[in-house]
Amino acid sequence: MEKQPRLLASQLFLKNSVFEVLLNGVLLTWKEIPANKKVVSGSIHHPIKGGTSHSVSVSEILAVRELDVGGGTNDDGRWQKMPQKLTEAYPYAFTVSYVERARQHRWRCSDVTFHCSDGVLRQQWIQTIREQLTALTSRPKHLLVYINPYGGKQQGECIYEQKVAPLFACASISTDVIVTEHANHARDHLKTEAELKKYDGVVCVGGDGMFSEIVHGLVSRTQRDNGVDQNSPEEKLVPCSLRIGIIPAGSTDCICYATVGINDPVTSALHVIVGDSQPMDVCSVHHNNTFLRYSISLLGYGFYGDVLADSERKRWMGPARYDFSGFKTFLTHHHYEGAVSFLPATDILGTPRDKTRCRAGCFICQHDGQLYSGDSPEESKTAPDVSDREYEVGWGVVRGKFLAINAASMSCACPRSPMGLSPAAHLADGTTDLILVRKCSRFNFLRHLLRHTSKDDQFDMTFVEVHRVRRFRFTPRHCQNDSELDLRENGKQLFSQICRDHPACSCSPAYSSWNCDGEILPHAAIEVGVHCQLIKLFARGIEEQPLFEDLANPQCAL
Repeated sequence: MEKQPRLLASQLFLKNSVFEVLLNGVLLTWKEIPANKKVVSGSIHHPIKGGTSHSVSVSEILAVRELDVGGGTNDDGRWQKMPQKLTEAYPYAFTVSYVERARQHRWRCSDVTFHCSDGVLRQQWIQTIREQLTALTSRPKHLLVYINPYGGKQQGECIYEQKVAPLFACASISTDVIVTEHANHARDHLKTEAELKKYDGVVCVGGDGMFSEIVHGLVSRTQRDNGVDQNSPEEKLVPCSLRIGIIPAGSTDCICYATVGINDPVTSALHVIVGDSQPMDVCSVHHNNTFLRYSISLLGYGFYGDVLADSERKRWMGPARYDFSGFKTFLTHHHYEGAVSFLPATDILGTPRDKTRCRAGCFICQHDGQLYSGDSPEESKTAPDVSDREYEVGWGVVRGKFLAINAASMSCACPRSPMGLSPAAHLADGTTDLILVRKCSRFNFLRHLLRHTSKDDQFDMTFVEVHRVRRFRFTPRHCQNDSELDLRENGKQLFSQICRDHPACSCSPAYSSWNCDGEILPHAAIEVGVHCQLIKLFARGIEEQPLFEDLANPQCAL
């Protein structure tokens, strides 16, 4: 790296020691000056064997503010008691707030206060640092914030006001806050009323459902403004210009965990402040040339669709309903017949079974994202009818009985499943990992599910296959039309409860439900296309942790 010229260099006082403080266009560094004896305001300190040093990236400095040493307060109102002799010798001080990394991908806001005897020097430091921060054009200045007061433990407003708003204020970010009043409030407001040109980004305080609302509203608004027909599966969608921030406050925060590495409101807020940008793929889901939904993380048919459908009838149980419904669905062991046709991604780096994980600055996402084009020969190929021969114009077709059909556009990692459904899936490579789990014994299916919580290769089973694809289509064995769907819905109340209560009758439902990021789709026959880097988050991907753990906690390496 080319050496950066110094902007400022001074000897400043910090924690009863004199430090050499340096600032260039990349780093702010302070290093203790060793001395045999130091005299500070008449006090003699013991010899120091070696000087300590610390560096902070300028891009991760949040703010700098003047400290009123004499009054004991700084400009954000926080009171600080200063020793009398220190205030006499160094009556001028300024505080730098910056990002400090802790364990498990957690970020926190830390402060360092420098003291000097010259008021002009203090103003020079404050002015120079602020000029460097102003030059960081990626940082947001005005945000639109949506808060879901009902999600998770109903702590959204409290989390924002106590943990996030003070950080935004410290970084001089202005906000317009909307507390949602009903389902899809944020989506509808973004689609119709929001003056998007006023903002540098949209932030949602809630869970994955709230994030999905924001994505649907923002993507739909962008397509409408650019004259794109969302009902056409072949349309190339226009990427959204505004970045999206996620402050986790829901019962599930899979998106946040998979893009930051931890579900922590302060960490997510700091990623927003420093202006991080992480592109993400989005899948569009259609049925008979009609747009249904967008998917960001998981599309699941069979097991995960049945779990969601059953849990929706047990919302009174709270979060425990997912465990109950999962156990019940596992015992029923339903399988579903159909055909999956897919367009495999070729000429790309990485496979679903390699050991490469999507991390900050992911080379695979950069390479494959640039390679991907909506006008490429691959993308122009249309899906074959499932009655055609097994392989046609590059498409593959798999028929059979399936316990689960999953499409993972990211690892889908969460605290319960640190590796996720597809550990090597990437956030922004223009593909999704299509996982087909064929009919097998309960024991083997349990082995497959348990591997989601371990480091073993969950695809190393004869009844599991995985393909990295750009598009796919699923057609049930008995392809339903609208009248069949209505009949199925009307007959459900009469017969389904009897069959659920008496599994010995061996009735197996003809159709499952698609779980689309926690929402049930109304059709089983769908067509899915991946739109490369359609949205951007205020995130940078999961950082390689060992380096930062060793720096922050050297004793951990012993």
